[in-house]
Amino acid sequence: MTTDLNTASGIAVAALYQFTRFDDPHALQGPLLAACDAAGVKGTLLLAREGINGTIAGTPDGLDAVLAHIRALPGCEALEVKFSEAPAMPFGKLKVRVKREIVTMGQPDIDPTLSVGTYVDAQDWNALIADPDTLVIDTRNDYEVAIGTFAGAVDPATPSFRDFPAWFRDHREELLEGKKKVAMFCTGGIRCEKSTAFLRAEGIAEVYHLKGGILKYLEQVPENESLWQGECFVFDERVSLGHGLAQGTHTRCQPCGRPYPAGASCPVCGPASEVP
Repeated sequence: MTTDLNTASGIAVAALYQFTRFDDPHALQGPLLAACDAAGVKGTLLLAREGINGTIAGTPDGLDAVLAHIRALPGCEALEVKFSEAPAMPFGKLKVRVKREIVTMGQPDIDPTLSVGTYVDAQDWNALIADPDTLVIDTRNDYEVAIGTFAGAVDPATPSFRDFPAWFRDHREELLEGKKKVAMFCTGGIRCEKSTAFLRAEGIAEVYHLKGGILKYLEQVPENESLWQGECFVFDERVSLGHGLAQGTHTRCQPCGRPYPAGASCPVCGPASEVP
C-alpha cells in the first residue's frame, strides 16, 4: 500500500498498468476521473479496450483511494503498482483519456493476455543478461536510452515504440546470430509485455522480460550489485531517477521535451533549452 512510503513531502507516485478486456472503456472514463478528482490525484491514465496504463501522484491516502477504484475494474484485481516518492507534486494536471492502445505499438493482432515472455525478477536479472547466450534489448525510445541503460544492451535507436516491430524485422538475423535467448526491458514493464508477445508471434521461443521494469530493478537491487548505468527517464517533472529511486540529475528541454544533464544544454535545441 502507498501508506507504507511515509514520504517526507507527502507526495507518492504510482506507475501502473494492466492488460485486460474493457468492453466499453468510455464508460469507465468519467467515474475514474471523478475518483481521481475527489482524491486530489494528478497525472495521466490511459484507458483502451486492452486495459489501463498510467502514472499518477498524490498523497498516500489519495492514491490508495484511486487504486482501490482501479482494482475494482474488470480484470484489475491483481494490479501491480511501482511506487516511488517525489519532493513535490510532479504533475501539473490530471488527464484520463481513452485511446486505441494503452501503449502504442501498432500491431493489432498482438495480445499480451494470450502470449507473453517469461517474467524475470529483479534479483535474477543480472545472471540472465550476463549470459553470453542472451541478446539484451532496450525497448525504450532513443532519448530514454541516451541517459541510462543496462550494460551490454542493444539500443534500437527508435524514436517511438511504434517503430520497434519494423526495427526487429529489419535486423533480426544479425541480432539473433549466436544467441539462444532474448531478454528485454523498459521503464515499468508495459512495453515489454507487448514486445515479448510480438517476438513470440515472430517465432522466437525463449523470450524474457524484466518484471516491474527498470523501476523495480533500481528499487530492489543494491547499487554495488547493479548492472544499470546512468539514470532512468520518467514521464513526469522529476525527469529521471537513480538507484533506490532517488531523484536524478537530469532536466527536460521545454521546446523539445528531451532530457539532458542539469547545467548543460539540450543536445537537440542547444541554448534554446534554457528558455524558461
